[in-house]
Amino acid sequence: MTIGTVFLVGAGPGDPDLITRKGLRLLRKADVVIYDRLVPRQLLDETRSAAELINAGKAPTRHRLSQAAINALIIDRALAGLDVLRLKGGDPFVFGRGGEEALACHRCGIPVEVVPGVSSAFAVPAYAGIPLTQRHISSAFTVITGHEIDESINYAALARLGGTIVILMGVKQLPNITDKLLLSGLSGDTPAAVIEWGATTRQRTATGTLADIAAIARERAIRPPAVTVVGEVVRLRDEGVAWYDLLPQLADLT
Repeated sequence: MTIGTVFLVGAGPGDPDLITRKGLRLLRKADVVIYDRLVPRQLLDETRSAAELINAGKAPTRHRLSQAAINALIIDRALAGLDVLRLKGGDPFVFGRGGEEALACHRCGIPVEVVPGVSSAFAVPAYAGIPLTQRHISSAFTVITGHEIDESINYAALARLGGTIVILMGVKQLPNITDKLLLSGLSGDTPAAVIEWGATTRQRTATGTLADIAAIARERAIRPPAVTVVGEVVRLRDEGVAWYDLLPQLADLT
């Protein structure tokens, strides 16, 4: 029996041009493409006409398919001898559950290849004009998920660590997360930003401080997908690094 190969491919955070050359080459050859909600639709136009396209959904609070169902789909198609490309926003192994899918395939004897993608953790801040590290300002950054309050995160240690904090999928929990950081000793005056639909023509950025960014995001009606950045590097956006906002034409990006 012929078994297909599963490719876990990162599509990047929004701009379709951010997919890697290898990812695009494999996308154009795949028999089956199982894609997430945030994958740029232009990338789906790159698939073969005979390819089966399956929308896995994965919207916050409303999943089109459960993770177990996605795993079962991947395995079913691969065991049928088809090459399956799992197209995921950002990077498959950065809060993308790619590890779970790889393990599920491994248990069934299905070969897997991972193609890393440009993660929203650093790409979205870059598109908002916020470098995560800057000489004399920040020499480290920490990335956490804010989808749910994770009690395993030591917020006190995070507040003491310094550098830049990046929060993925944290709009709903932003008031709770900022409260935890404030209670852990991080100054309320620390600059903060929330970037909605980063690296797309719908990108919006709200800035403030750790003390008020949750209220500002609520007032601006910021919705997922969004990335939050906390740290002194946020000031660089206002000092002229917000290159993307100044582009004269964005229509060809997404």
